[in-house]
Amino acid sequence: MLSNSHKILVVDDEMLWLELIELHLRDSGYKIVTASHGQQALDILHADPCGFDLVILDKFMDGLDGMDVLRQIKADPNLKVLPVILETADTAPEKILEGIRAGAYYYLTKPFSAEQLRAVIQNALNQHHGVQLARKELLNMKDTLHLAEEIIFAFRSREQARTIVALLSSACLLTMVQEMGLFELMLNAVEHGNLGIGYDEKTQLISENRLDQEIDRRLQLHEYAEKTAIVKFRRCGRSLIFSISDEGKGFDWRPYLDMQIERINDNHGRGIAMANSLAFTHLSYRGIGNSVEATIVLHE
Repeated sequence: MLSNSHKILVVDDEMLWLELIELHLRDSGYKIVTASHGQQALDILHADPCGFDLVILDKFMDGLDGMDVLRQIKADPNLKVLPVILETADTAPEKILEGIRAGAYYYLTKPFSAEQLRAVIQNALNQHHGVQLARKELLNMKDTLHLAEEIIFAFRSREQARTIVALLSSACLLTMVQEMGLFELMLNAVEHGNLGIGYDEKTQLISENRLDQEIDRRLQLHEYAEKTAIVKFRRCGRSLIFSISDEGKGFDWRPYLDMQIERINDNHGRGIAMANSLAFTHLSYRGIGNSVEATIVLHE
């Protein structure tokens, strides 16, 4: 589990929301810095590009709005890996996808509770920390993978999945959205597929900040200890094809292929929709739902 000694920039042009977020996080241990408009937020980040661990950004602001700020963050080489939580009152699925496409993989729908806020923050920080560790492990391995036409990895844990995704991303020159989409599919193979963690159960575990411990516990149990997920990558003409399978009981994937308004405020559950809508050209589940093929068609 990560410590809470993280520095968070909160950006909103309504003082009420800035004060409410500070109140919700008062006893969390986070160091909170606030900005009341988009340009102020960018000035703060540019003055200390390595000083922040997370940005909470209101989507609709006067002047430079949240989407403009988000795009500038993701276009800056010194800031683009910084995780951004977008807060909005607009729950239309196409608007959520717009934010994800621009680089905001975490959402808060106004109004939100202190519990929802803390859960999304912890999830974003945990994911970002794991990605950074995986990238460090990548440095000594990436050069040879650029030549690979086909490769198979077996994985059991989220940490292994992150490392594999970092390797494949480097070898295939994936965009951040494609990298995140691949990770979400592999994460589903571990958590839901092999370890049998259901949707409602995961919601509860995240809200109680116990997901890491539960995953570690199940990985040690006899019934799960031998289960392995597989990701197979192959190049086929101008297509990059990723096939992911697990040893679980499968699931009905159809309700998760598109953004659903009723799940917008959930602390997870958007990964497959993001992968389907933004990350891959084609996404196809097979059989009982424990196998999926994701294809990226490269353009000239």
